[in-house]
Amino acid sequence: MLDTQHRDLASNQHLSAQDATSQPDELDTLLAAARERARAAGLPFAGGVSPTEAWELASAGYAVLVDVRTNEERKFVGHVPDTLHVAWMTGTAMTRNPRFVKELEAKVRKDAVVLFLCRSGKRSAAAAEAASKAGFANAFNILEGFEGDLDADTRRGSLGGWRYHALPWIQD
Repeated sequence: MLDTQHRDLASNQHLSAQDATSQPDELDTLLAAARERARAAGLPFAGGVSPTEAWELASAGYAVLVDVRTNEERKFVGHVPDTLHVAWMTGTAMTRNPRFVKELEAKVRKDAVVLFLCRSGKRSAAAAEAASKAGFANAFNILEGFEGDLDADTRRGSLGGWRYHALPWIQD
């Protein structure tokens, strides 16, 4: 329920990297480093950023954050306030959303810096890849996701993730 740094992140949806005025050089450097790591790893999308880097980019108005988790996950586990939602998979059966790219195109410009968030960073990587293939040149995965990886007791929340880093989030 951290909302002390609350900003309207969804309003940045049509902002492209070139549109931003007075953006700090650190943000360009951060994205360049992510791109270089992605190139070295042979990733099929622009790159990956940590949750804290994602918050830095989104809260500065330099990127739009798109949550690709299911409606149920957002409602019961929590979500980042004022972000866009385009589910990569839907329902409890986790069926791939065949309209993902069309829904994304309806909400975000293709030249925008887009940061994809899921539970652990795996579905968001797949979403970033699909977005890249559809022409989104600045599609980044948020590493660790919202909840992080499973720990030794097969629980999430203690090994990274958006919430672990105490970044702003809310729960219904």
